[in-house]
Amino acid sequence: MGDAMRAELLGEIRRLRSRGITPGLAAVLVGDNAASATYIRMKGKACDEAGLYHETIRLKHETTEAELLELIERLNTDHKIHGILVQLPLPKHIDAQRVLHRVTPAK
Repeated sequence: MGDAMRAELLGEIRRLRSRGITPGLAAVLVGDNAASATYIRMKGKACDEAGLYHETIRLKHETTEAELLELIERLNTDHKIHGILVQLPLPKHIDAQRVLHRVTPAK
């Protein structure tokens, strides 16, 4: 991330925190792809450095599309969560576009 973008983002985070809002990110990882797990860990570290709340939700490869969609619906209504990252690729039995479209645009 460029320095100007980072500074702008950190400024926005400070403004939100001054209003009592701690931005939150939920990262959803389905399966055990090592590269994806590393990427999610790096996102968590970046959240820590920026003072964001974050949680990583790890699901088994066998998780059904219906189960994943149910989780997305729960995260959509979770007031602690302001952004949802569904880590791609998803297992072949899950329609990634359907899942990504289920994430509410406000998140």
